[in-house]
Amino acid sequence: MFNETYKLSNGVEIPKLGLGTWLLDDVLAAQAVSDAVLIGYRHIDTAQAYKNEAGVGEGIRSCGVAREELFITTKVAAEAKTYDAAMQSIDESLAKMGLDYIDLLIIHSPQPWMEFREENRYFEENKEVWKSLEDAYKAGKVKAIGLSNFLQDDVENILASCEIKPMVNQILAHVSNTPLVLIEFCQKNDILVEAYSPIAHGAVLDNAGVKVIADKYGVSIAQLCLRYDIQLGLVVIPKTSNPDHMRNNADLDFAILDADMETLKNVEHIQNYGEHSFFPVFGGKLK
Repeated sequence: MFNETYKLSNGVEIPKLGLGTWLLDDVLAAQAVSDAVLIGYRHIDTAQAYKNEAGVGEGIRSCGVAREELFITTKVAAEAKTYDAAMQSIDESLAKMGLDYIDLLIIHSPQPWMEFREENRYFEENKEVWKSLEDAYKAGKVKAIGLSNFLQDDVENILASCEIKPMVNQILAHVSNTPLVLIEFCQKNDILVEAYSPIAHGAVLDNAGVKVIADKYGVSIAQLCLRYDIQLGLVVIPKTSNPDHMRNNADLDFAILDADMETLKNVEHIQNYGEHSFFPVFGGKLK
């Protein structure tokens, strides 16, 4: 799995499987990055909102693999909604991680977390932020730029005036919650879709119907969920600090039959993620 990549619209290759680091503090993040790279991972995902960029940077420096062999993603804080604020945040991320460049930089959300999915859509502000990403890209600070949590009209807003098109949209996408219309729209516009929380924060692990399908292939529910997203053409970035889980998440050498893919697309939507319905990155706002 570690050698499989997608090609972004600008030709940059991104590994299909990455390691998510949400909810890991600096110490845990540093160890997780080091462990993951030793296992074979080359794609690491963090964000300013995770407050662990320094730890991720420490893991990068101590992992024993050359920087250019790694693909590092971070995200501009959702609250940075001016050109200057976004540009400053980009430089802060580089400094915190101790890196000369970031492989993929994305806007974490179209709205500040405390206003997530509310009436104010921040269309004009996001155009400003996007301009800062374009300029960072031109300056060589980042190798690719993209979006996260952007709905179709949010993406269309950027496409309407951008000089450089978004290369990625990172969204919540998993069995029981697959926004197929948005995914298709992005793919038609040469925007690669990344799936965060591809195992539904663990909420899908108790689904009896999904377990029947996983058992059919002799794999875990987690492995089935990751393979499902990959067969939809998505990048997956499961979060874990457990090396055994890292290994299992990478053991995806099987193919889901079309009929089972259709069944998985129609699994009943999960309404409650339990303790993960309350997101720290949302500033205390319920998702």
